[in-house]
Amino acid sequence: MLQAAFWGAFAGSPIFFGALVGLFTNLPKKITGLIMSFGTGVLIGAASFELLTEAVNVGGLWATSLGFLSGALVFTFSEAIISKKGGSERKRSKKRSENHSGLSIFIGTIIDAVPESIIIGVSLLEQGTVSYLMVIAVLISNFPEGLSSTVGLKHDGYKRKKILLMWLIVVCLSSISSLLGFALLQHAPSHFVSIISAFAAGGIFAMVSSTMMPEAFEEGGAVVGFVASLGLLASLFLASI
Repeated sequence: MLQAAFWGAFAGSPIFFGALVGLFTNLPKKITGLIMSFGTGVLIGAASFELLTEAVNVGGLWATSLGFLSGALVFTFSEAIISKKGGSERKRSKKRSENHSGLSIFIGTIIDAVPESIIIGVSLLEQGTVSYLMVIAVLISNFPEGLSSTVGLKHDGYKRKKILLMWLIVVCLSSISSLLGFALLQHAPSHFVSIISAFAAGGIFAMVSSTMMPEAFEEGGAVVGFVASLGLLASLFLASI
């Protein structure tokens, strides 16, 4: 159980380090976009090669499809609510529109982090060891998220201590989510665990499409498509090791 908590915190920690970089340096937006696009590719690969493939092998195509679509719908519905409350720009480093909300940005980031962390804990059940592909994917994607969100909040006048506290809470919740994913599903049937994996994959796909991809293109330009492809290829190599 402690191992699950450790890996959840480890994978979530780059969001805090990204915040530190955003607060104390001026990293070019182009670099942020490229990092985010590479992370997008790795996350898509991890969801495809790791989560969906395993879910199909264990639970079958129909159960996997149900779990995947449910995860995508839940995230999309949550995103719609968060967007109306002012959290749609949580991955934007520019100054935000007048209807944004720091609390909604914070909650939206938690919604992004929870399914990723849960599946890290679940991977310990399925494989006996953590999914290093999933950990690497979350690591890479969390850094630019913390960076972009922090720069935007800094432009809006948020205090450094408050920003760092917000992201430290996200890291703690990532650790707890991974721990709960391991503890609560430890004795669950393998078919049920496979549906949870597909559910998380659906949430990740929806999150990447609605938040990470638009920000990566906005910051990095047309080259991000190729960089995302490199991330997907890297994910394939990691999954094949």
